[in-house]
Amino acid sequence: MESFVTAFDTTIDNALFWLTDHAAFIFDGARAVLEGLYDGVLWLSMLPPFYLAAVLVGLLAWRVLNLWAGIATAVALIACAAMGLWPETMETLALVIAASIIALAISLPLGVLAGLMPRLDRALVPVLDLIQTMPPYIYLLPAIALLGFGPATALVATVIVAMPPAIRLTSLGIRQTPNEFIELGHASGVTPAQMFWKIRLPFAMPSIMAGVNQSLMMAFGMVVIAGIVGSGGLGETIYGAIRTLDIATSINASIAIVVLTMVLDRVTQSLARTK
Repeated sequence: MESFVTAFDTTIDNALFWLTDHAAFIFDGARAVLEGLYDGVLWLSMLPPFYLAAVLVGLLAWRVLNLWAGIATAVALIACAAMGLWPETMETLALVIAASIIALAISLPLGVLAGLMPRLDRALVPVLDLIQTMPPYIYLLPAIALLGFGPATALVATVIVAMPPAIRLTSLGIRQTPNEFIELGHASGVTPAQMFWKIRLPFAMPSIMAGVNQSLMMAFGMVVIAGIVGSGGLGETIYGAIRTLDIATSINASIAIVVLTMVLDRVTQSLARTK
C-alpha cells in the first residue's frame, strides 16, 4: 500500500513538472487572460470615487429591497472607505465578480444540459460532491505550481469552488418544470427551442438565481482564503494582519468583507424572488 501511495505521489509530481516544462506557454497565456479580466473589472470598480460608488450601490439596494436597506448599504460602504480599506474592498469585489463571471459562464450551460440529460446529471453528481467536500486550500496548490502567485491563481481556485451550486440548482430548476406545461407545449407543437425559452427557463429562473446567489457566496469565501497566494484584496489584508498580530486591521477587514457579502447576498436574493 505504501509503495502504491509513493508511486501515485511521484506520478502527480512528475505530471506537474512535465506541464511546467512543456506547456508553460499555455499557462502563461491563461494567466494573462485571467489577470486581464481581473484588471478590467478592478478598473471599472475603482473608476468612480468611493462616495459615488456607495450612493450608486445604495440606490440599487433601495430599488431591489427598500429605502432603509439602501441607506444602510451606502453608509456601510462609506464606512469601508473610512477605515482606509476602499482599494482592498474593490480588489475583493473585482476578484469575486471576475471569478463569478467565469464560473457562471461554465456552470449555467452545463447545468442546463444536466437538467435536460439525466445521464449527464448522474455523471456530474460525484464530481460535484468531490469538489464540494475537498478542503478549499487544495485547489490553490496545483494552481500555484502552474500559474504562480497572484490573482490568476485565486481566480482559478475560486471558479472551481463557485461552480457546483450553480450547476446543481440550474439542473434542478430545469428538471422541475411541471409535466402538464411540457405536455401542453408538445400538444401546441412548439419547437425544442421554444419549449426551453418559453416554458422550461421561466420555471427554472428562481432556482437558477438561487444558484447564482450561492456561487457568489462561495466565491467570497474562497477569495478570502486565496489571500495567502498574494491575490490582493481583503483576504491578503487579513492574512498579513494575522502574521503581524494586527488585531485592529483584521477586524476592520473582516467588517468590510461582511459588508460586501451582505450587500451582494441581499441583492441577489431579492432578484431571485422577483423572477
